Amino acid sequence: MRSIICTPISFPALMTSLLLLILYVFAPAAEAGTRIKDIARINTENEIDLLGYGLIIGLDGTGDGKGSQFTMQSLANMMERMGMTVDVNKLKVKNVAAVIATARLSSNYKMGDRIDVTVSSIGDASSLQGGTLLMTPLAAADGEVYATAQGPVSIGGFNVQVDEANKIINNYTLVGRVPNGAKVNRQLGGKSNKNDVLITLRTPDYATATAITQTINLKYGLTAYTEDAATVRVIVPDSLAYANERGNFIADIGRMTVNPDQTARVVVNERTGTIVAGQNVSIAPVAIAHGNINVSIKSSPVISQPEPFSQGETVVAAEYQLDVDSDKARVIHFEETVSLADIASALNSIGATPRDIVAIFEALKQAGALRAELIII
Repeated sequence: MRSIICTPISFPALMTSLLLLILYVFAPAAEAGTRIKDIARINTENEIDLLGYGLIIGLDGTGDGKGSQFTMQSLANMMERMGMTVDVNKLKVKNVAAVIATARLSSNYKMGDRIDVTVSSIGDASSLQGGTLLMTPLAAADGEVYATAQGPVSIGGFNVQVDEANKIINNYTLVGRVPNGAKVNRQLGGKSNKNDVLITLRTPDYATATAITQTINLKYGLTAYTEDAATVRVIVPDSLAYANERGNFIADIGRMTVNPDQTARVVVNERTGTIVAGQNVSIAPVAIAHGNINVSIKSSPVISQPEPFSQGETVVAAEYQLDVDSDKARVIHFEETVSLADIASALNSIGATPRDIVAIFEALKQAGALRAELIII
């Protein structure tokens, strides 16, 4: 006969186990969200922009011309520092181009690390293909030099020119990159202390900031609070203040998911006729009548010939014919709608072109029927 030994369970432990079981069984399925580090920046580091002026050499006759005096002067100054004196007025070098070098430095980079550099022509060079950037100091806005750039330039294209009328250009050849071309000479200090972490939203919104705060507090207790629409401050718990635990804590915050709230916004580019609308865009009940007016002006030459032996002159005049053609107005009626599919279907039904849609959205905003922010770029 087998004996069964039962271990006594305390009543509080039993209730806790039952509560956890109920929460597990009846908990709703987690909704797919967006990681915090994809919509925000964890400001445990500082970041600055760097700028410098330099020369690119080794170009195949595509460098700056004699009209770019600053290039010739820079070349003459460089040669003089190397012990050779040259007359700047006699320099005729087509394989050198003056450029502005830019880079971005983070406090995560240490002395000796390398960062990418972007170079942009400021003279009348036709291409930076095949060039090499000479040693260029990169300084911050305060004038302090943080890195030095040098190396071959990659432009991701080519420019082949036989003469002014015959040339082949692939991609843009006056801006290039020097991968890992700048060596960090001075480390940038961080701007946050070890007791807290700042989370900065790329698109400020109180609803999204509050969602991030609630998600962090749900797991770690009351450690996070919303400072403003763009900032969430997280106090590092004392138990996680050590180096390894603090790193794991920050990494875990970045992996947490939230459902960001989006502002209803319509972005219009009038130059290209591009319209981008978010999912929360809505339109109040409104009627739209849209039609086109085409104006055509034709010019026909009229020649006035003088009589024979009248010693007059032949006069050529122009006769203009003006035609105005108005398309029949097409009328659509919008009910209360929040579906972009409904808006797109209605506008397509009247044959509206992208530029017509731009004009319609602008009119809807003026009428107060577009319940979204209209941004024209």
